[in-house]
Amino acid sequence: MDELRKKGLKKMNEVYSWEMPNIEGDPYFDLTVDHLFGTIWTRPGLSMRDKRLMTLAIVTALGEQGLAEVQVNAALANGELSEEELKEMAIFLTHYVGFPRGSGLNGVVGKVAAKRRKAAEAGGGEDKKANVNAAVKMSTGKTLDDE
Repeated sequence: MDELRKKGLKKMNEVYSWEMPNIEGDPYFDLTVDHLFGTIWTRPGLSMRDKRLMTLAIVTALGEQGLAEVQVNAALANGELSEEELKEMAIFLTHYVGFPRGSGLNGVVGKVAAKRRKAAEAGGGEDKKANVNAAVKMSTGKTLDDE
C-alpha cells in the first residue's frame, strides 16, 4: 500500500470513526480514499468540525439523507457536534434549503441519536463494521462480506 493510500485510509477512519479496510481494485474507492481523504480532508486551514459543518450543509441541501446519516453519526462519535447543535443546524438550514430537506436532517439526527443511545444503554458501542458496510453498500451496492 502506498503512502497516499495509507494517509487517506487513516484520515477516512478518523473522519468517520470507522475501521475501513483497504479495498483493492475499485476505482471509486481509489478516488475516494486517495483524493478525497488523502488529499482534500488532510489539507490544513479548516478544522474537521468546519469541514463536517460544510459537508452536512451540502448533503442536506442535496436531500441526501443517507450521506447525512453517515455525517451525523461521525459528528456525534467524534464529539464535534452535539445532538442539540445538529438539531439547531436543521432549524437554521430549513430556512435556506426548504422544509422537506431541513426536516429530513432533523429526522436523521433524531434517528442516529436514538440508535446511539440504545446501543449505549445496552452496554455496547456502535457497530463500526455495520457502519462501514452501510457506507460501502451506499456507493457499491454490496457489503464487505459480499463476494
